[in-house]
Order: sequence, then structure tokens, then C-alpha cells
Amino acid sequence: MSRLLEGKNALVLGVANKWSLAYAIAEAFHREGARLFLTYQGERQKATVEELAAALQARIFGCDVTSDEDIARLGAELNAAAGCLDAVVHSIAFANREDLARPFVETSRAGFLLAHDVSAYSLVALARMAAPLMRSGGSITTLTYLGSIRVVSNYNVMGVAKASLEAAVRYLAADLGPRGIRVNAISAGPIKTASARAVPGFSTMLEVMPQRAPLRRNVDPAEVADVAVFLASELSRGVTGNVVFADAGFHILGL
Repeated sequence: MSRLLEGKNALVLGVANKWSLAYAIAEAFHREGARLFLTYQGERQKATVEELAAALQARIFGCDVTSDEDIARLGAELNAAAGCLDAVVHSIAFANREDLARPFVETSRAGFLLAHDVSAYSLVALARMAAPLMRSGGSITTLTYLGSIRVVSNYNVMGVAKASLEAAVRYLAADLGPRGIRVNAISAGPIKTASARAVPGFSTMLEVMPQRAPLRRNVDPAEVADVAVFLASELSRGVTGNVVFADAGFHILGL
């Protein structure tokens, strides 16, 4: 039986360690036959990503998504290494810890701009880089969270940045659709990753999910990764501009 991503070139940004959602997605892409390219930011992260990439037969490239020069260089390196791209996964977000710990109304201007630059604008910049490499169309997928449309305690400026990210998904889908490029987001339930642990009270979310989510359990990273495989594959050829929830159904609940 043929694998869903056989022969496809896929770029995954945001692999930080083996517990990150980006790594789970990269593993699933590898399982389904994709040729993988991963990125790292800074020399401190390089060794970790190199080790993870080896198990996935992936090539790695440095890229700071706040730098237009870095993104342009990544595009040139990918063109030289692969010639084309079929899928991009954007799993990158950041906010100052102090802006997550205090009320949203006290968010600093610098903290607001930083969260939006890294968490939302980077998708726009990467899509602009990747689109010319998607010569036969392709798929761009990003990761979001329920805090974009609901008030989640201590999520604060990150929730607002994720709302911006989801709006960017819709506008990019409209812009890039005529070129055969689909743009979607996955809204994952709370998962124990390094970035999630930076949100105060995160452990409480993990306790609440099995009590209230329709499936009565937390979400596994592999389940989110399988949704990413679907969105990168031809199975989702008619799907664009969507936020697909992989959260055990928690998003449908009221009070």
C-alpha cells in the first residue's frame, strides 16, 4: 500500500525536542514517505535538532523567523536541496513569560509586538518564501489553540496572537488558492510540551480535559500529527482556510 506523502518534500519548522508537536508531525511525515527538511534557531538548538533529524533521515537548516534575510536564505537553500516544496508545517509561537503571567490589559507594547511577530507574522513571511517553491501546488499548515476564540486563563497575549494567526490562515488561503496552495490550521488540545508548560496553570488544563471533553481524555501528539498528514496529503485537496480541531471535542462545550 502506498504511503500518503510518498515522494513529497516537506519543511517542518519548530522542532525543539522529541516532545514537541513539530517532532510528532515530522515523525508521521517520515512514516508516510515524505522527504523531510527541519529548521533550528541558533547554535544551542542545532545539536538537538541534528540528533532528531538523523532518525528521520532529514536535512536541517538554520532559520530565525524574525529575520527576513534568514527566511530568504532558507528559501534559496531549499531550492538548491530539493528544487520544490509540497508541504510546510509552521509550529512556532513565542511570548514573554511575564506577559503570560500578568493580566492581558497589562501586556507591554514590546511584548505584544513580539508575540505577533513570532507567532503570526512568521507564517506570512514563510508562506511568501515557500509559495514560489510550490510549483505544483501544496499545503501549508500551522498550529493554533482554543485560546484564539475563547478566553483561557493565563493565555493572554498568546491567545490574541493565535487569533491573528488564524485570520492570516484565511487571508493566505484566499491569496494562494489560485496557485493550488492550501492553507489550514490545526487547533490542538493541551499537550505537555516545553512551550505549553510556560503557561501558568497548564497542569490544570490537563486535569480538566478527561473530566469534560466529549472523548473524556487528553489528546495524544500522534493524533495531532495524523491530522497534519491528512492536511499535507491529497486526501485534503478540497480543504483550505480551515481550523481543524484535534482536542477530543473540548471546543464544542459551553459553560
